[in-house]
Amino acid sequence: MPECRNCESFVTERYVRVFAPQGMSTVRVCPSCEDMVRDGSGVREARSKRV
Repeated sequence: MPECRNCESFVTERYVRVFAPQGMSTVRVCPSCEDMVRDGSGVREARSKRV
């Protein structure tokens, strides 16, 4: 089963197909990573809090 690389939460295969960078089999952040965002090839904290 696919997992988020950041928090190791379960993500669906469909979510991976939509949000994973080309050539990757998992995502860097997921909906469980509330204050994190993708930034280039890495992950960083969001500059503003999400509501």
